[in-house]
Amino acid sequence: MAQRKVKPKPYEVGELDHYLFGQGNHYEIYKKLGAHKVKKGKKEGVYFAVWAPHARSVSVVGDFNEWNMEANPMERGEPLGIYTCFIPDVKEYDLYKFCVETYQGEFVFKADPFGAYAELRPGTASRVADLEKIKWTDNVWMENRKTWKHTEQPMSIYEAHIGSWKRHPGREDEGFYNYREFAKEITKYLKDMGYTHVELIGIAEHPFDGSWGYQVIGYFAPTSRYGTPEDFAWMVNYLHRNKIGVILDWVPAHFPRDIHGLANFDGTPTYEYADPKKGEHPDWGTKIFDYGKNEVRNFLISNALYWIEQFHVDGLRVDAVASMLYLDYGKQDGQWIANKYGGNKNLEAIDFFKHLNSVVLGRNPGAVMIAEESTAWPMVTGSVEDDGLGFSLKWNMGWMHDFTEYMKLDPYFRKDHHNQMTFAMSYAHSEHYILVLSHDEVVHLKCSMLNKMPGLGFDKYANLKVGYAFMIGHAGKKLLFMGQEFAQLREWSEERELDWFLLAEEEHQQIQNWMRDLLHLYRRNKALYELDDSWEGFEWINADDASRSIFSFVRHSKGKKKNLLFVCNFTPMPRDDYRVGVPRKKQYKLVMNSDDVKYGGKGEERPVVYKAVKQECDGRPFSFAYKLPPYGVAIFEF
Repeated sequence: MAQRKVKPKPYEVGELDHYLFGQGNHYEIYKKLGAHKVKKGKKEGVYFAVWAPHARSVSVVGDFNEWNMEANPMERGEPLGIYTCFIPDVKEYDLYKFCVETYQGEFVFKADPFGAYAELRPGTASRVADLEKIKWTDNVWMENRKTWKHTEQPMSIYEAHIGSWKRHPGREDEGFYNYREFAKEITKYLKDMGYTHVELIGIAEHPFDGSWGYQVIGYFAPTSRYGTPEDFAWMVNYLHRNKIGVILDWVPAHFPRDIHGLANFDGTPTYEYADPKKGEHPDWGTKIFDYGKNEVRNFLISNALYWIEQFHVDGLRVDAVASMLYLDYGKQDGQWIANKYGGNKNLEAIDFFKHLNSVVLGRNPGAVMIAEESTAWPMVTGSVEDDGLGFSLKWNMGWMHDFTEYMKLDPYFRKDHHNQMTFAMSYAHSEHYILVLSHDEVVHLKCSMLNKMPGLGFDKYANLKVGYAFMIGHAGKKLLFMGQEFAQLREWSEERELDWFLLAEEEHQQIQNWMRDLLHLYRRNKALYELDDSWEGFEWINADDASRSIFSFVRHSKGKKKNLLFVCNFTPMPRDDYRVGVPRKKQYKLVMNSDDVKYGGKGEERPVVYKAVKQECDGRPFSFAYKLPPYGVAIFEF
């Protein structure tokens, strides 16, 4: 007589789990793998599950069994080699690892790939965490998110690193703000400044502070440096209740070799490509995920969903996309293997992105997937149906490079590089872009934004102001790394807090005032974001005034009301007789003027309203005159 199959309990890994995981479509596999508090009959304990296909055996070791390798062996499930066991009386926050016996008969102790919480570094164990007890009160935000469209709404993103934003002085430990303290402080700051979103770097657990969180070990664990998973959820909830969106950096491109991590997980390349020419980054000393393996793709897609669905995160900025798309990225001849067509494109990674973005955005309307992609790969934000990669937005690295190179120039030489500031508009609508001045631009001897500026004293600050105004006026969403909004002098270091003491000095306050007012202008004026993706939203008045290094342009709203005219002078030469061509014979109201005393200007009295007269200028029938100061910015509403 055939044995009757025992139906698995809801928490147990069953046949269907194996099937879906093997197909790469088990989008909530994190609810089965890892460590989960359950009740078996009358016994409370933890159900452990781990995928280790080539292991000879696996056991669970931890605080609860004195790290004894033989105390809690796991049972192997087929066909995928998922090991499981139930251990009674294991408590929340107990430390544990998987002891994996490799096919060579060696024993390695591994942190849980699906662990929701980790021991504080330098410890390397996982901790049992119960995510079921997290309480959410952000339902208004989550409901609104479903109908939110990034193409029609403002996005000004503050890129921040919790451990170095602010610290508590005089403590014996590093003085980090915990997630809850950070939430309260950053919320006040972001609301005051006018940002819509915060993007947090270095949240997933990582062993080495100096990697800034880009060498991830615990993909499912918010770092324990700043508290528990519950604390992390509290932070997201708090930001949402204050109408601030949360974006996380996410690193599916590579992972470190640390012995306790994913590398050679079961004694063989489990998560990485087996061939080192595909599976290793020579530049970074890291492993590359095997995007051709269904289980690995599943691991990553379920991880993206985990942050967005379990922790209510509003979007992921996907790090180093180019390194995934090109097989020869960062490699010399002989260090890489061509695809089946003999080319350098990683066909498996392309397929992975299409699958990832379709699922994440299909299940979570209003969430965003952002690509950090540094090449001219076509259709990064194009729809998957049209053979695009399906991202919501792409970092505009080309703009960032051109902008910073232009800003570094002595104003005398800018006239020869005028096109560096206008070029980005020629491709601005080829993708959905975010203009970024990210952490990468203010480290490794690249100088802070202020110290990139030419000249001394006043010149530096004035240059920075005109640069920021140009950025806010330009088509595309905005992102600025922390500290640059008040002109941090030093390069960023993860080892110390930002130099907030600078705000005792007038010049830094003035930059902050300028940035704050620009951000609030951006949020309240639809002309700056509503038609970001259309040629109707941006119009050059004069893109060719190279000899004077002045740029003038208009941003249009849908209803053609409250349009904005920007005039930006990138030289120290005053233009007392400056005349600007305008599209209509109307009144133009001065809404921001860099010469205002609160921004570090001279505060010269000037009219608020300017009437256009019938006089040709810049190829327009109408124009008006404006006294443009050195490095002057004038923004008019009409």
